[in-house]
Amino acid sequence: MSTHDHYTSPVDPAGWSVPMSGAAHFTWEYDDHRQRLLDLYAKGKAKQWDAATRIDWSLDVDPSNPLGTIPELNPIFGSPTYERLDQKGIDELTQHLMSWQFSQFLHGEQGAAICSARLVEAVPDLDAKFYAATQVMDEARHAETYGRFLQEKVGLLYPVNEHLQALLNDTLTDSRWDMPYLGMQVLIEGVALAAFGMLREAATSPLPKSILAYVMQDEARHVAFGRLALKDAYRDLTTAEREEREDFIVEGCYLLRDRFQAREVWETLGYDVRECVDFVEQSPIMRTYRTLLFTRIVPIVKDIGLWGERIQKAYADMGVLDYAAVDIDAMMRHDEDVAEAIDEEKALRARADQVHETIAAGAAS
Repeated sequence: MSTHDHYTSPVDPAGWSVPMSGAAHFTWEYDDHRQRLLDLYAKGKAKQWDAATRIDWSLDVDPSNPLGTIPELNPIFGSPTYERLDQKGIDELTQHLMSWQFSQFLHGEQGAAICSARLVEAVPDLDAKFYAATQVMDEARHAETYGRFLQEKVGLLYPVNEHLQALLNDTLTDSRWDMPYLGMQVLIEGVALAAFGMLREAATSPLPKSILAYVMQDEARHVAFGRLALKDAYRDLTTAEREEREDFIVEGCYLLRDRFQAREVWETLGYDVRECVDFVEQSPIMRTYRTLLFTRIVPIVKDIGLWGERIQKAYADMGVLDYAAVDIDAMMRHDEDVAEAIDEEKALRARADQVHETIAAGAAS
């Protein structure tokens, strides 16, 4: 069955072509590199994994609640629309919300693969090219994983959200080599990591929980890559160059925040869209969720040196300025630890199964 058969609304079978500008950059320096990026490159090579074997695709997933989350986490829980639903309607809503969320993850991962391929050709330093090449493979694997999960386990896909598409377009059409870093590594990857983390902690279904954990293990390296490279590059920006990039960040953050209204879901299900959007905008849970999405972005933006008055004013307006004090390194270490803990738990279960099989075989002989 074609992927197009799973979409909730038609998508262009020809896809989306983005005219990109900029130059491919060659460097003839093969010896003098930044050790931090080379270490990250070595880690990226060592941490490659196969989605077909590391993930247990035999695990069952309930399409009516793919993550196994509690009803209270539904963005319109308690709204007049939600109160009118019977259990069948709640199940349908939950399936569509998870499909919409993971579809945006899927489209974002394809965008990340394209952006990281752009980095390989455009960045001036070879150490950054080396790492970006490992990221291309990571992002391809993530798109493979989310695509398979949506098609085989959820059964629905949503088209790309207009706000995400706008940010991808702005990122890819800018001719400056650092803009794919800024748009993808800092903004899109940063908000995705936060969203992945909240869903990972809320999920009780083992399959999506492991998928989110494994993807986050990779994404933690990607954000570190952008942070290291941009921090070095932005030390020498002129005032005008710095202001241009800060304007891009402010606009991008508002686009990402507005993306999480799930308007497409309310339209697809025939709900009162205005009522649902108004409820989502005012819901204390969703307000908290939208601010938590910026826990990764804000400290990184400050760390790379883009911390002008307009940035701080926008973050204060969004209620996320205090995240500048977050220990981003500790959060990234935790992301890696969670994935490794899942692998250790799987290995322990496998050994226990082997012991039981051996005992059973001995008793039968």
